[in-house]
Amino acid sequence: MADDARWSAVPIVADDATALLDQLVTAERAVRDPAVTGAELAFMAHLQQLVYRRLIERPDLRDGVFSAIPHDLRGAADLNIAAGADLYLFGPGGARELPAWRIVSAPPMSALLADYREAEAAFGVPWYYLAAVNLVETRMGRIRGDSYAGAQGPMQFMPKTWDMYGEGDINDAHDAILAAGRYLSAAGAPDKIEKAIWMYNHDNEYVDAVMKYAAVMRADPSAFRGYYGWQVYFVTTSGTFLLPVGWSKD
Repeated sequence: MADDARWSAVPIVADDATALLDQLVTAERAVRDPAVTGAELAFMAHLQQLVYRRLIERPDLRDGVFSAIPHDLRGAADLNIAAGADLYLFGPGGARELPAWRIVSAPPMSALLADYREAEAAFGVPWYYLAAVNLVETRMGRIRGDSYAGAQGPMQFMPKTWDMYGEGDINDAHDAILAAGRYLSAAGAPDKIEKAIWMYNHDNEYVDAVMKYAAVMRADPSAFRGYYGWQVYFVTTSGTFLLPVGWSKD
C-alpha cells in the first residue's frame, strides 16, 4: 500500500545538481526497463519530465548534471533539453488564464504504438515522427480542446485540413494518427520530413522539438515509454500549473 501511494504522488524534483543527476539517471533507466510497468512507470516518466523542466528553467544546474551523466544517456538528455527549450520559445508562456481544455487519459500505450505503426505501413512516415507530433501537440491525446488557432483532436488538425486528409472522427486517436501520416506523406515525408513537419506547423522551434524527440525514439524505441507518461503543464503569467486527468476549466 505504501508503494502504491508513493507511485501515485507527484514527483518532488531536487534543486541541486547532484540530486538532479541521480533523479535523471534513475528515471531514464526506469522508463527503458521493461520490468518497470504500471504506476511505477508512470511516476518515473513524470519524474523524467520534471527533471528536464528543472534543467531548462535552471541552466545554472546543467553543467553539474551533464558533466557526470552516463555516456549512454547523454545523447538523449541533450536532445530532451534542447527540445524542451524549443517548446518554451514556441509555447504561449504569456497566457493570463488557463485554457478551455479538458484533460483525459491517454489511449493505451499499445494502442498508440499500433496506430503509429499502421500509419507508417500505409504512408511511409516512420512511427517515431508521429509519436513526437502526438507528444508535442496533446501529450499523447490527453488534451481535449481547440488550440488558439482552432486546431482540434489528438493530432491537432484545422477543420479544413481534416476535410482534406482526415477520415472518421477528428477526436479519435486512430483516425487522427492515420490522417497525420497521410498529411505528412503528402507534404514530402519521409524524404523531406523537416519540410513536412514545418507544413504541419509553421514554426521552426516546433519543427526542431519534434525532430529531436523523434531522434531519441529512433535511437531507442523504449524511450517512448517515458514520453507516453509525460503530463500536461501549462504556463501562465501567474505560474506553471499541472493539469491532471479529469481537469476542466468549466
